[in-house]
Amino acid sequence: MSDIKYLETHEWYLINEEVITVGISDFAQNELGDIVYVTLPEVGQDFEKGAPVVEVEATKTVAEAYAPMDCTITEVNSQLETEPETINNDPCGDGWMFKAKVNAIDDSGMSYQEYETFVS
Repeated sequence: MSDIKYLETHEWYLINEEVITVGISDFAQNELGDIVYVTLPEVGQDFEKGAPVVEVEATKTVAEAYAPMDCTITEVNSQLETEPETINNDPCGDGWMFKAKVNAIDDSGMSYQEYETFVS
């Protein structure tokens, strides 16, 4: 898990060569409560760093997950369309949201320890 980085907006990402996998942190899913619906991007869509990519509807509120860097969507976790609760059960594993080709590397995320300090 040490390769996973976190953002102040509560996303996590993992870079594997030029592809990033992105989801929301355990802290974020816990704050949101039961996730009931997820709106995923289309494969091929381009996003700039900081742009909203995924909309997450929970029983308490609606939140967005943002692009950690400039990227083009290559894959979405379609399981979330029918089982959005996967994010609650395994936010940093099976609950990943999208994978994307990195167009501009910006690996400025926090380590797990830095993120833990940030949210406490």
